[in-house]
This record gives sequence, structure tokens and C-alpha cells, in this order.
Amino acid sequence: MTSSASGRRIALALAATLATLAGPAISSRAQAADPIKIGAVVSATGPSAFLGDPEARTLKLYVEELNKKGGLIGRPVELVLYDDGGDANKARTFASRLVEDDKVVAMVGGTSTGATMAMIPVFEEAQIPFVSLAGGIEIVDPVRAYVFKTPHTDKTACSKIFEDMKARGITRIGLIAGTDGFGKSMRNQCLKVIGGYGISVLADESYGPTDADMTPQLNKIKNTAGIQAVLNPGFGQGPAIVTRNYAQLGISVPLYQSHGVASKSFIDLAGPAAEGVRLPAPAILVGDKLAADDKQKAIVAAYKASYEKASGQPVSTFGGYGFDGMQMVAQAIEKAKSADPKKIRDALEGTKDYVGVTGIYTLSPTDHLGLGTDSFRMLEIRNGDWTLQAPTR
Repeated sequence: MTSSASGRRIALALAATLATLAGPAISSRAQAADPIKIGAVVSATGPSAFLGDPEARTLKLYVEELNKKGGLIGRPVELVLYDDGGDANKARTFASRLVEDDKVVAMVGGTSTGATMAMIPVFEEAQIPFVSLAGGIEIVDPVRAYVFKTPHTDKTACSKIFEDMKARGITRIGLIAGTDGFGKSMRNQCLKVIGGYGISVLADESYGPTDADMTPQLNKIKNTAGIQAVLNPGFGQGPAIVTRNYAQLGISVPLYQSHGVASKSFIDLAGPAAEGVRLPAPAILVGDKLAADDKQKAIVAAYKASYEKASGQPVSTFGGYGFDGMQMVAQAIEKAKSADPKKIRDALEGTKDYVGVTGIYTLSPTDHLGLGTDSFRMLEIRNGDWTLQAPTR
């Protein structure tokens, strides 16, 4: 296929996606209708900016595209966006503002697990649907009536990693986890499920969100006899520091990271030390390497082309979480034919076989995520880029 033909195919895929959601163009009279207000709180600045910035850019871009196509149910869409700078207390304050002052009908955001957990009580009490972009399983387990999320859970990531380790004959590992909300949650979930894969933890270390050197912890792991691999549950800058220190110490066993670092920014921060790192991630990072008949290939290519053209930045999984969250909210509004929060919530919960850039979602009253381990791809960093590992058996 020629590059021009490929470009037309991508453009058509994106146009079809947006047209499906937006419906026919609205009249000038409808344009004057009150906007449908959708809220967002992300960490566009601060230590988690490499996660929150692509989320913010995606949400803005997607709402612009929706309005170009006529908005939703004959009304324009207004994105009310706040930046919490990575501060969970600020996130909760903004959540209250979205409910009390801005009168939003739905919320897409929450870059971190900590910020999300701080905001949940606000939206639950107000009975406004909240689609989180954070990874912790406690966001949706137990299920809360008005809370959903788009990223895979940390428990699912643990299972995917352990499936890969088991297939490679790895039975003894070292663990080094961040003490932030995501790191603590994923560590706990990994410890809960690891026994089912016949894998044991011989060394268990941790580091704080502001630590700049993890050499002492990694030295302990290095000097523990019998370790065949190391797993680092974490996100933000911590895993990049772990990866650099890992290489500096000459640790030779494989290093596994979490989906919390599934961004080109991680490779840039870790540098050459990232070579050989393995991690589970959504298809969006390897869209060009997917099979032609892969159900996600067209939507991944369309989002990648649109985002990179608008932002001038490489696509990341985190922007993809925002894309899927906003798209599912938009579909729910169209399905409900209403901007009533309760009806939007009900339509969200009824999402079936939605093909997104993160995975294929099917939600239910008992599952407010709707993704399994099959929606993860195991990747390995080679020559400064993502490579798609063949499925292990």
C-alpha cells in the first residue's frame, strides 16, 4: 500500500470513529444550546506530567473534534479541565468545584491512583459518572456505582507479567516497588496472585516518590542468591531511576517494569539502560506491528495519526486512556440520548465490545473496567523502541 493510500485509510478510520459518535452536523440553532459540560482533572504538570500532559492534550483534541462534527445529541461539548500538578488534595478540591460550580454531567480524569481515590467520594456522593485514567485496582474493586476506569488494573498487569515469567521458567524473583499509591497497590496485588504461578519473592525492597538513587535497595537484591528476574511496580520517574541504577550495578537478570511506564518518555528518561526491559502494555505502542486483521489496528492507527499531528509528540498509552474514557462517555451520552448523569452512568455500565486503543471493553454491573490479560501485549525495549514479543506458551 502506498503512503498516500495508507494516510487516506487512517483519515477515514478516524473520521468514521468520530462520525459514529457525533452523528449528523447540528444546526446553528442547536449550536446555541447549552453545552454539555464534561469535567477533567489531570496531572498536566509536576512529577506525573509525562502521564497527565498527553491525557490533557487528548481530551482537548477529542472535544474539539466532537464539536467540529456537531457535538453530542444536538449540543456542543464543553471540557472543563483542571491541572492538579500531581497533588491529590488539589484534585479533590477541583472535583468539588466541578460538581458544585461547573455543574458537569460526567468526569474523565484522575491521572494517578492517589488523586482518583481522593476524588471518588465527591463524584459518588454527587452521583456523577467518573471514568478514571489511573491504574489501581481499588478504583473499581469493590465496584462503586458511579466509578469506572480505562487502564488495565495493576492486578491484571501482575498476572500478565507472571504468565510471561512462568513460560520462561522463572520461579524466583526480586521485587522493588514505589511507595506511591500506584506502587503500593501493584505490589500488594502482585503478592496476592504470585503464588498461583509458582513464583516466589526472595527480596522485597521499596523506594519513596522523591528518592533519586535506588542503588542500596538494588544492591540487596543483587546480593540475594537465586534471583532470576526483578519486577519494579511503579510509575513516574522512579522506574527510570531504578532502570539506570540497575544497569550501573551490572545486574544481568531480566528487569520487568509495569504498564505504568508504557510511554516513550520512560525510554528517554532511562536511556540506554532501558535496553531489554520487559513490560505489559496496550496495543497502542506497537500499532504498526499489529497483524492486519487485528481488531484494534485501525483505531490505534487513527488515534496515533491524529494525536501526533496535533501535538508533535509521540503517542503514549496515557493519552490513549483519555481517548477511550472520553469516547465511552460520548457513546454513553448518544446511547442514552440524554445528558442526565444517571442515564449516562447506566449507558456506560452497558458498554459492550467497545474497540478502543487500550483494549476491547465489555462492562457490566459487576465489572467497571471490562478488560482481561488478553488485552495486554508483552513488549520488550530494543534499540530504543518497543518490540512486540511473540505470545509465550
